Amino acid sequence: MRITSGIARGISLDAPKGDSTRPATDAAREALFSHLGEAVAGAAVLDLFAGTGSYGLEAASRGAARAVFAENDPRAFACLKKNAAAVSKALRAGGSEASLETLSLDCARAAKTLAGTKFDIVFADPPYAMLLNSATLSKILSTLALVASEETIFALEAPADFELPGSIENPAASFQVLRRLGKKSKGKPSQIIFKIEKK
Repeated sequence: MRITSGIARGISLDAPKGDSTRPATDAAREALFSHLGEAVAGAAVLDLFAGTGSYGLEAASRGAARAVFAENDPRAFACLKKNAAAVSKALRAGGSEASLETLSLDCARAAKTLAGTKFDIVFADPPYAMLLNSATLSKILSTLALVASEETIFALEAPADFELPGSIENPAASFQVLRRLGKKSKGKPSQIIFKIEKK
């Protein structure tokens, strides 16, 4: 697994052994960033359930001005720190002043800590089991709403058969799906690109 484009292109990303994390494939990231296009340049991005940091680090390599990563698994966080250091070194060597910040926090605590901060793009790659459980899904979506502005673009990695609900109650918000990328087979990974409209 490598950074696929930009200043840090070709840098390998470490991932913990086992199946505790599910790093986005190079092909999946290329497809997503092809869709995001110029929105990445100069953007402030947040990578929740960051794992190895592949989404946020790819964004930084492609010109994002700031990337914040939140991951609470100790083994994944150790890999994230190592990956961020390698990419940061390449960015500096290439003349980029992008800021990279790693937080050893879960999704909910990170969002509360960062609430009020403007992010242009938010990546979220939670364990699929959390998306398929109504209680944890509600918590994830409520958390995402905390860091949303009218213009924030969200990219959620989810199984191909997963569908976002139309709205949530607390905080009251609705979801506008812009595009869906990836596999169409049940259980296969896909990326849902959407915006959140707060009520």
